[in-house]
Amino acid sequence: MVRTGNCGSGGITALLVPADSPGISYGKNEKKMGWHAQPTRTVSFENVRVPVRNRLGAEDQGFSIAMQGLDGGRINIATCSIGTAQRALDEATEYVQQRQQFGKAIVDFQATQFALADMLTGLIAARQMVRLAASYLDQGHAQATTYCAMAKRFATDAGFDICNQALQLLGGYGYLQEYSMERYVRDTRVHQILEGTNQVMRVIISRRMLMAGALEVIQ
Repeated sequence: MVRTGNCGSGGITALLVPADSPGISYGKNEKKMGWHAQPTRTVSFENVRVPVRNRLGAEDQGFSIAMQGLDGGRINIATCSIGTAQRALDEATEYVQQRQQFGKAIVDFQATQFALADMLTGLIAARQMVRLAASYLDQGHAQATTYCAMAKRFATDAGFDICNQALQLLGGYGYLQEYSMERYVRDTRVHQILEGTNQVMRVIISRRMLMAGALEVIQ
């Protein structure tokens, strides 16, 4: 993305820039809380020349192109949260059925059963919301952006909460790196930030609801 016009979103143009172009340099691999399998580096551009044929869309159209890509990206991040939460729930369920406390399996305690019920309910609700948003995006629905924002906000919050609760069910073992649960918690935390923070998702949802009316959004 490069500034080609006036200040504001209308003055940005999208360019396709080969990663090995002269003038591009890459910073160190950042040390992150999670997502260790994915390298994260700063990309610096210094006097990089890009031919006009590498322009995506029209001049000053870059912001709208980026916004179109974000809807799909939000579905992607939401799906990552759902997949990780499903795995965390599966592992926690297996653990509480095997682990014994006070002479019986942890799963026999009502508090454990309530936790599992809430985790499963949140997971199913998040999955259905993401599928609905993806369907609207495929259809080119007028409120697709709203639904993608709602799905991203709900699924990433639910996904992190489910992983966090699954770790709680494992007790001290869940905090050990020998078990995968601590990684699930670390990796899903960033989902609430990527593709627009969940606070930004709330801004998008509320603005569109106020502009169109709540009934039009849900139709």
